[in-house]
Amino acid sequence: MSDLEDADRAARLRALEERIEAAKVAEPEKDHSEEHYSQAQLAWRMVIELVAGLGIGFGIGYGLDSWLGTMPIFLVLFIFFGLAAGVLTMMRSAKEVQEKQLAREAGEDEGDTRGD
Repeated sequence: MSDLEDADRAARLRALEERIEAAKVAEPEKDHSEEHYSQAQLAWRMVIELVAGLGIGFGIGYGLDSWLGTMPIFLVLFIFFGLAAGVLTMMRSAKEVQEKQLAREAGEDEGDTRGD
């Protein structure tokens, strides 16, 4: 009976190892850059880019005005430059996300046509 029990254990162990290997193969690891961003994360990223542009513009303008003694001129000018830079950065981020989405959809469509 002990030979029968050993054979049963060995068979169960082989089956378990096969299931573990199948589970490892079924779920490939994703690279960090391939992770999907939620809409909230994207929105926060864009808000931060806009506010950073405004803040940097404000800082440069205020610094120049304090240094040169011309209080509102450079402050207003560089706030507008910061706003423009922030909007430009937001547009680049949106374009990047859109291109990734289109590439992902194109890859899925190609995968669908190959299977037929």
